[in-house]
Amino acid sequence: MARDIKLGWDVEALNKAYRQGYMASSMGMGKARCPYRGDVVIAAWEAGWDDAEQVTRQQERLPGDDLFSRIA
Repeated sequence: MARDIKLGWDVEALNKAYRQGYMASSMGMGKARCPYRGDVVIAAWEAGWDDAEQVTRQQERLPGDDLFSRIA
């Protein structure tokens, strides 16, 4: 597995941070509550957070998109 020892991150850690940021935004957690330290991992978490926020905003704009229309 590729790991940058001096920076303390690897691809799996960045993917995990991204997923956790996405989930945090989906649950309404504020962006300032990122639990990570280190610029690269924080950037991955924030990217996930931003992507989830963008998806949420797009879903809010769709007319008629509710639970029943997704089930049908």
